[in-house]
Amino acid sequence: MPAKTEKQRKFMGAELQRKREGKKTTTGMTEKELEKMASKPKKKS
Repeated sequence: MPAKTEKQRKFMGAELQRKREGKKTTTGMTEKELEKMASKPKKKS
């Protein structure tokens, strides 16, 4: 489930970067969960 707002998406992207660097994250989510949250929502056509 992608983030609902651009601000959330940017935060999750930053969290994902920290996770990949091996640093501690504030969310405690897995890398896969962070990837989903940081992705842009697909537009419905």
